[in-house]
Amino acid sequence: MNYRKLLALGAVTASVSLSAQAQEVTFKIAHFLPSAAPTQQKVLQPWCDEMGKASAGRIKCQFYPAMQLGGTPAQLVDQVKNGVADVVWTGPGYSAGRFPAIEAFELPFMVKDATSSSKALWKFYQQHAQQEFAAYKVLAFHTDGGQAVHTSKKEVAGLTGFSGLKLRTSTRVGAKTLAALGGQPVAMPPAQVTEAIAKGVVDGSLGAWELVYPTKLSEVTKFHAQPAEGVAYPTATVLTVLMNKQKYDGLPADLKAIVDKTTGEVMVGKFGAMFDEVAADTKKRIAAQGNKITTFSGVQVEAMKRATATVEEEWAKQVGEKGLDGKKLIAAARELTGTVAK
Repeated sequence: MNYRKLLALGAVTASVSLSAQAQEVTFKIAHFLPSAAPTQQKVLQPWCDEMGKASAGRIKCQFYPAMQLGGTPAQLVDQVKNGVADVVWTGPGYSAGRFPAIEAFELPFMVKDATSSSKALWKFYQQHAQQEFAAYKVLAFHTDGGQAVHTSKKEVAGLTGFSGLKLRTSTRVGAKTLAALGGQPVAMPPAQVTEAIAKGVVDGSLGAWELVYPTKLSEVTKFHAQPAEGVAYPTATVLTVLMNKQKYDGLPADLKAIVDKTTGEVMVGKFGAMFDEVAADTKKRIAAQGNKITTFSGVQVEAMKRATATVEEEWAKQVGEKGLDGKKLIAAARELTGTVAK
């Protein structure tokens, strides 16, 4: 009798084990840009393909670009937390003040490019910001490489060029930076920017080069301004790929291993390289279509740094009220990005 019970138990255990090994999963992936955006085509879709191959087809992805699950970009962090989506790509800064520590990388003149700053940001997250993302399975962090100035009618040549300009900004830190430069920040999702410029609601946008063609900024702007290569931008946006924690925890061990192997530092590097590659290509295309790209001089950048110094001071004070050591976070971010004041 005992022998029969052991056989039966062994059969059930084997069945459960095989069932776990055969389990298939489909990740619902949501983000705020059109499906043709480089983020989906050059990073997220290849990532899904890689996981599919490694799992013999057991991992699949279903994309929901351009907020197809409803809501606004600011709500993506809640959509993935609550299981409406399994994975999201979004900017933590879209949810103003909710993830204060990671905002350090959006402070003025912190980000020079996507590759180096994304690697630095990943280290910063691991050392200083894990607690504020404890409700998620964090797959990657990266930056947009810095936000250039894209305008429809007026060239922005240095600090005085910002005066009175209404520009779309993506985060609260970016808005404070623009205000310090003399501009008027206007918050809106990327999908609304082109129409707002066409209608004259705003004069242009602060934004990564990666956004120019997916959001059709290329059709409504004629002037673009940025620092010289290797010089940090006035502002940047932190971006992240987050997974629903329960979804991850419920995966069989072998599928978890595939997710782990294809994310983290590996994914961070792919985002950084892609954003820099797309930025270089976009600038060539923009110049070829006759648009003007202005490069800020060293003197102009120094003037802009002086004008925005108060943004950093105010930020340190604000996060201090939330129990964070703002000055320590700034120092850590600047050391990691190599933007320590000389």
